[in-house]
Amino acid sequence: MCRLPSRKGRNTPQKTDWRRYRNRNRIERMFNRPKQMRRIATRYDKTALSFMSFLNLAATRLWIESFINVT
Repeated sequence: MCRLPSRKGRNTPQKTDWRRYRNRNRIERMFNRPKQMRRIATRYDKTALSFMSFLNLAATRLWIESFINVT
């Protein structure tokens, strides 16, 4: 399990695996980006096929945006 960093005022600080903490943060952000689209978060689509189709479109859109303004 990846522990969160302990507070500064803690008497005995816990050890934190920063590599796992950083990877966990990346995964959480990856799942959070599509959830910000209201249609995915509220699941307006009636069938599983149309929901998955829109999920694929949203993922493609996010993937294409990652190429814009890359220096």
